Amino acid sequence: MPEFFNSSLGLKMTVRQVADEIVRFMKAEPKRKYKIMVGTDSERLMDGRADFVTAAVVHRVGNGGRYFWRRAQLGKFHTLRDRIIREVLISIDLGKGILTELRNLSDKSGAMPEWDFEIHADVGENGPTKAMIQEVVGMIRAHDFEPITKPASYAASNVADRHV
Repeated sequence: MPEFFNSSLGLKMTVRQVADEIVRFMKAEPKRKYKIMVGTDSERLMDGRADFVTAAVVHRVGNGGRYFWRRAQLGKFHTLRDRIIREVLISIDLGKGILTELRNLSDKSGAMPEWDFEIHADVGENGPTKAMIQEVVGMIRAHDFEPITKPASYAASNVADRHV
């Protein structure tokens, strides 16, 4: 996966810098509640490879948010199931990285605002991914993350999808 994320300002950022920005955003209004979400969407390219976009989103509940995204083109994927599983694995991996950085930052900077962490999967009850919901939710829960599926999985199905 690429090392750098893109910000809305066009900056290239590392996972550590993304975590720094998330903390800065939350501490600007520390009495608010926050959701931090990671989601990945993909698109199969003409040559059989797939374009994956992963978004890290911090939402100030009831009052906006920020997001960061990165793109990777990976090998050939012959089935939708293989691509969805890779999306989820990418999101879980990034989720672990961001959580590690957030915990390190909270240890150094003291009290943090209240926040929840979610992994958003681009699967839902309607369409071709409905048969995969239990498998995907199980994968995410096995890594101690809160799974969110469509239509509520906007980090994957809206934010990341915007850049695919």
